[in-house]
Amino acid sequence: MTRVLVVEDDPQLVRALVINMQARQYGVDAVPDGATALRLAAARQPDVVLLDLGLPDMDGVDVIRALRGWTRVPILVLSARQASDEKVAALDAGADDYITKPFSMDELLARLRAAVRRTEDTPLGPETTLVETADFTIDLLAKKAARAGHDVRLTPTEWHLLEILVTHPGRLVSQKHLLREVWGVTQSNKTNYLRVYMAQLRRKLEADPSHPRYLITEPGMGYRFEG
Repeated sequence: MTRVLVVEDDPQLVRALVINMQARQYGVDAVPDGATALRLAAARQPDVVLLDLGLPDMDGVDVIRALRGWTRVPILVLSARQASDEKVAALDAGADDYITKPFSMDELLARLRAAVRRTEDTPLGPETTLVETADFTIDLLAKKAARAGHDVRLTPTEWHLLEILVTHPGRLVSQKHLLREVWGVTQSNKTNYLRVYMAQLRRKLEADPSHPRYLITEPGMGYRFEG
């Protein structure tokens, strides 16, 4: 059973989330504040976290940073905050997705399924387990990336996006395919997700992120990894 930790102080929303997820056979724990969330996350080891940024005791971004200190569990942010800098702060802290309130339950559940799917190990042949470039290496089995001899910390979403690209070297991977595989959505208006995450990957892996050598944009179409 997939276990979800809901961190939200709106009791009506919590009730709706719990009912909908339990109906789909998820195990659900719900807490109203950040301190309790961090204690319960350590004790119960959830498979995915749904996190409201506006908590009564601490900012949700601080909860993300605390979780990222010891776990790569997928974190989906639920927030009424619409400013792009708020979203960037949450993503930079290590969140994997950002869902703006109000949202449809169907979309939330699709994003939840995608987040869980990203963490499932997929067997890879020995010929595709290690990707090496002049600037970085990617160990697909160990799920590790390194640059200049140092480990590069990637969120599960960043990792899944990178994994798709490097296992199809030289091939254009469409925006629609990436959106479906990584986020569980295909709407063209979600391409801003791709731009944000590709920028983060370039910042972490490319020697010159503004002139990428490996993670190439094909404008209006998709992205390509050149090894």
